[in-house]
Amino acid sequence: MKSVKVILIVCFLICSNFSFGQGTGHPRIYITNEAKNDFVTSIEKVAWKKNLVEKKQQNLEKYLESWEKDPNWLVSRLQMNWKTKHDKVYLKGGDFSHSEGTAPVATVRYSGTRDWASDYKRPKLEDVEPYFDDPRGLFLENKNTGKKEWIHPSQAGFAIETINEQIMGLAEDAAFLYWLTNDEKYAEFAAPIFLTYMDGMHYRDAPIDLENSVQQHISGLASFEVIHEGIVVSLVSTYDFLYNYFEANNTSLDNAVAVFQKWGDQIIKNGIPDNNWNLFQARFLTYIGLVLDENATYKNGKGREYFLDHTFNTSTDRQLAIKESLLVYDHENGIWPESASYSVHVITTLLRIFTLLDHATNKNEFLNYPIVEKAALASFQYLFPNGYTVGFGDSNHKILPPENFELLIANYRKYDLHEKELLLSSLLNKIILEDLYTREADDFFQLFFYVDDLKTNDNKETPSLKSLTSPTFYASNVSMFNQRMGLGDDAIMVSTVGSFGNHAHANGISIELFANNYALGADMGKGPSYWHPTHREFYSRFPAHNTVIVDGKSDYSAMRSYNPFKLDNSYPKSGETPDFKTLTFSKVSFVEPETVSDQQRFTAIIKSHTAKSYMVDIFRSKKQQAGNQKHEYIYHNLGQSLNLYDKKNKHLELAPTEELSSKNGELKGYDYFSDKFKTETSRDIRAIFTLKSEGNPDNLMKLWIKGSPNQTIYSVKSPKSNALSKGTAPAEVVNEPLPTLILKRNEAAWENPFSVVFNPYIEGRENPVENVSFSSFEKYPHTQIINVLLHDKKTTDRIVVNASENDVAAEKSFHQKGLLSITRQLNARDTFDFLFLSGMYKYENNGWDIVSSGEAFTLSIEKTKSGYLLHNDHPITINMPFSKGKEPAELRLYQDGKLVSQRKGTTNRNNAEQLVFKLEKAYDKAVIVFPN
Repeated sequence: MKSVKVILIVCFLICSNFSFGQGTGHPRIYITNEAKNDFVTSIEKVAWKKNLVEKKQQNLEKYLESWEKDPNWLVSRLQMNWKTKHDKVYLKGGDFSHSEGTAPVATVRYSGTRDWASDYKRPKLEDVEPYFDDPRGLFLENKNTGKKEWIHPSQAGFAIETINEQIMGLAEDAAFLYWLTNDEKYAEFAAPIFLTYMDGMHYRDAPIDLENSVQQHISGLASFEVIHEGIVVSLVSTYDFLYNYFEANNTSLDNAVAVFQKWGDQIIKNGIPDNNWNLFQARFLTYIGLVLDENATYKNGKGREYFLDHTFNTSTDRQLAIKESLLVYDHENGIWPESASYSVHVITTLLRIFTLLDHATNKNEFLNYPIVEKAALASFQYLFPNGYTVGFGDSNHKILPPENFELLIANYRKYDLHEKELLLSSLLNKIILEDLYTREADDFFQLFFYVDDLKTNDNKETPSLKSLTSPTFYASNVSMFNQRMGLGDDAIMVSTVGSFGNHAHANGISIELFANNYALGADMGKGPSYWHPTHREFYSRFPAHNTVIVDGKSDYSAMRSYNPFKLDNSYPKSGETPDFKTLTFSKVSFVEPETVSDQQRFTAIIKSHTAKSYMVDIFRSKKQQAGNQKHEYIYHNLGQSLNLYDKKNKHLELAPTEELSSKNGELKGYDYFSDKFKTETSRDIRAIFTLKSEGNPDNLMKLWIKGSPNQTIYSVKSPKSNALSKGTAPAEVVNEPLPTLILKRNEAAWENPFSVVFNPYIEGRENPVENVSFSSFEKYPHTQIINVLLHDKKTTDRIVVNASENDVAAEKSFHQKGLLSITRQLNARDTFDFLFLSGMYKYENNGWDIVSSGEAFTLSIEKTKSGYLLHNDHPITINMPFSKGKEPAELRLYQDGKLVSQRKGTTNRNNAEQLVFKLEKAYDKAVIVFPN
């Protein structure tokens, strides 16, 4: 009796969680019969809706013509075991092995392989042989030779499942048109396809892996991965739209229901529970749950409540419920722990799931999961200044999915959230105006759930990318730190990434650099598939990234990787917009596990005296063990050429080389480099990448490179970047090899690191940098000194960088105990335009003496007409130059925009030529004002 009570309580809880606001009739997934008239009206009024419906009608016409001549024309092209009627499927790991057994009907064939990359073409439907079932395998055209060959199904990629998906998609379209028009020809066309497939799946078992590998636990009923069971959506939609037709014709749907239940059980049983799989599987479970009737309808009790409970609340070993899966998000920054392309896809999936559920319950399901909305808005932080996502890991450059904002807008309109709707509508309208997006529907989901038209916000300023991003953004759960500077043509961005989370690459500390409106220092993206040699050997490995390789061997696990960098220092803090906006920087550290090497990368973007900016990159690398070592700095850049010059602009002659090869014991990825040339020099050099595009001036990236004893410089070509898109590279180079620079040291690169200034500019337009020189202090070898002479040939930025906050740099009157100082001066005069200090304990120079009160501080001092403007983050004491006998300057302190304190400086008791000011805490703003 006690167990019965428990079951009743559980049933009550499940039902109370999912109380449905619509009737139980069909259709119900996308729309109800009650809403049909309004929908028909909207089709006539809304062009993008009408276009999709007409496109589906037109696309079906040729198939309807063939069907009218032969009712089995399309059914016979389903990929089935027509003759053998095998009911059992066997796999060998990620490949189809064979099938056997017998069933009373033709059964559905299983897919060929987990690897979608194939050398064979999938035939058009009209070229598929009817009732094909041949023991020799498949007869397909080789993409390379153009000839047809007999191959084992495992060589065909996704051909088998994709043909079935294509056919079922046509059945889905016909089922929708039947519901829309009441024309029974559409139902008569679709029903046999649906029933044949469902009967065939009913009598066929789930696959068995002969090797009992991980494959056994991730296989679906039709596909090698439960996350690729896309045919489920077409099957559910067809069932939903044809339901009344089936009922009117007394068609038994028992097998169809049993297949939906079996499919749901397979998804619940299989999968990978610690990444995006849970959510992709949950979408299919949502469709299955919503199309089925209540649990009580079925003897096994597996109906709507059962599958929706497993979707949202109840986890299994290999399928975590959404409630638990969403805990993976960083709830502070809204980032999902995977590469950008997968992260934004996860958001789309979640929005689809909650939109479907909300359509059924009308209870504003989005309110129960606020992280989804937060993640959608946080995804703007992935964007380059031109609106395309960064390319780290298995990502590529693309705009954020407009669907993410379409579905939020639909929810806001449904529940009268006007301000939120206006915000996102304004963003979407902006994307449309920039020709990055055209409102149209690609599938039924969009057709039924997008709002008919977007509202316009004429009274408020349109939100810009700048308002949705911050100068720096750190996501520790993917080991990504982004820095931004400037707007429009002057915008520059660097994205520094380690390897953490899913779909990561083995890349150490890598950067991707955006400037001159393109991702000039692009990442390489992923290979043709995750199992393809080019991905495993090159695209996912160190040689494909802008990083440093140790001994030619740096490596670790890609895909699921736990090798993040540590963010040691940065300015400004992630997500904050400071008042001092002239620069951003980060310093990150990392231990390369294969060679057990310490690595550190300092990266800064510095705005020149105009709107243009340049970037500083200092990469330190050393092995922890003594002995011989080699370090190679690699940088790939868009363009057709790479030229090297000495300090006098004399072209360096390079010689062909066979180095950089696995034959020399280096990574296999080195073998993908081609057109290899080299030279050796200890002097500073300049490298210029030239990107030519028809009708445009040359797009140039100049690298000012610090010399080093016995440094070898290589110019090579890398394979094309698969991350690039038309938004991040000109058409001329999207599919072309990338010029690549490699700097090699046969010694540690720590005390004498790789130091490079990146100087992007357009031929014939302003170049922000006139010259760069490098130096160091003899007694303090860690210190890097970079002097950047700006465009006006008068202003110099002096950048002094140590390896840590605890390092000291000193010479004559200059003393720095701390990480970074940047001084901008005109004609080397005593006073400065600005002084920026960070990670600093004590700084002395030109009469200034600034000391920490305990913690390392960040401080900016800008010269003004009346004195200096200061911003500090910790307590400090400032000793500043002062002419004895003059009236002392006054310090004014501001908090929340209000003057809270003011006092005159006191003379330093140890130095009468200095005034002393103490700032006992961080202030929004401090001003030192000289007397008139």
